[in-house]
Amino acid sequence: MDILLIGGLWLDGTAWDAVVPALEALGHRPQAVTLPGQGDGRSSATLDDQVAAVLAAVDEAAEPPLIVAHSAACTLGWLAVDARPDRVAKLALIGGFPNGDGQPYADFFEIRDGAMPFPGWGPFEGADSADLTPEHRQRIAAEAIPVPEQVANGVVRLTDERRYEVPVVVICPEFTPAQAREWIAAGEGPELVRAERVEFVDIDSGHWPMFTKPAELARLLDETASRS
Repeated sequence: MDILLIGGLWLDGTAWDAVVPALEALGHRPQAVTLPGQGDGRSSATLDDQVAAVLAAVDEAAEPPLIVAHSAACTLGWLAVDARPDRVAKLALIGGFPNGDGQPYADFFEIRDGAMPFPGWGPFEGADSADLTPEHRQRIAAEAIPVPEQVANGVVRLTDERRYEVPVVVICPEFTPAQAREWIAAGEGPELVRAERVEFVDIDSGHWPMFTKPAELARLLDETASRS
């Protein structure tokens, strides 16, 4: 199956380097999508540019793909589903929920010199980063790409309610499936409340399983793809 991998904030396609060969060994065709402004040197990229990059990968896939979106990019994956509800087989969300129409994409941290740099590990202490080794921390921080301001502050626009028909799998790293269900029921994931088919899958990791549990993540994605 075609599997499109979309990294969250500050990550480029190399974040999936350990996941891609594991998925290939399982018979899939994975592609780590390079996001404008996060891997191609374009500091002026916009949220629309990132959506366009994901849609181009969807359109080029041999068959309707499984989109795998991590963290803030869960919203980016949802935007792609909204734009191509008949061309996406399933959406897997890792460690996040999609924002709704009219909300900012990812205005989480301070903007400096036109971009949102990685804020250091302070905001992520605890369950998010508990399984990261010192080497993981050093690598992620050293390779983090400041997110262009027009991406971080871009406004989410959703237009096609057929997005709710596309199956969704919520992969729960630093939180449990039970917690995810509670948060969604409490209104923290309003888009998923309306989704017709939502599954919850646990993975024993922190927020970045592509670095700490790549083989297990690949196995979960293989199982997700097999149910599409």
